[in-house]
Amino acid sequence: MKYHRTSTATFIRRLNRFIAEVKLEDAVIQVHVPNTGRCRELFLEGTPVVLEHAATSNRRTAYSLVSVYKGDRLINIDAQGPNKIVEEALNAGQILSQVKHLHLARERTEGDSRFDFYYEGIKEDTPVRGYIEVKGVTLEVENRAYFPDAPTLRGLKHLVGLSRLAEEGFENYVIFCIQMEGVVSFSPNTLMQPAFTKALKAMADTVGILAFDCHVTADDVTLKDAVPVMWD
Repeated sequence: MKYHRTSTATFIRRLNRFIAEVKLEDAVIQVHVPNTGRCRELFLEGTPVVLEHAATSNRRTAYSLVSVYKGDRLINIDAQGPNKIVEEALNAGQILSQVKHLHLARERTEGDSRFDFYYEGIKEDTPVRGYIEVKGVTLEVENRAYFPDAPTLRGLKHLVGLSRLAEEGFENYVIFCIQMEGVVSFSPNTLMQPAFTKALKAMADTVGILAFDCHVTADDVTLKDAVPVMWD
């Protein structure tokens, strides 16, 4: 996933869910925050951040805040990014390489849930189909990644829906796209939402649970390596 016309700025404060104040060169400006999550451990005064200049001029803000440095690690916080990153990796055969002639459709509704992707293909000479839900992960503690960073009823609903559809013969996956590089593991955030961990564990035998980290630069984010899923 590419970004264009990026700049480095210094974070000052978050004004609301959508707007932050940063210092770009000698000017203090307001920028769009493309992530409504808390990100409290990232949005600290004085932290270097990466901005992307908007492609259009008919916006309230000329820049979007897309990545944040946490020490030497650059963490992408763009909530629209994980779907694009995973789609690129699926089309490149980096994920679900065992499924041949893969066909993807975005945002397919089934029952009372809308999932990020529906797919069809051939696996071991047998037609296969299923749903894929992507979750972006920005929370890192002691080099381990966690999701969610805030309770998510929508995310819990997706897990229930994937489990139900698995019973109907669909081969489904939930993919945790960790928007940073070099973490040693991924775990559901039990302290934040015990029900999410319980639902994820319950579906482990019927739904594929995958986690990947990403190579993140100021201008580009790409899926990198599989990360072990730990239950703790």
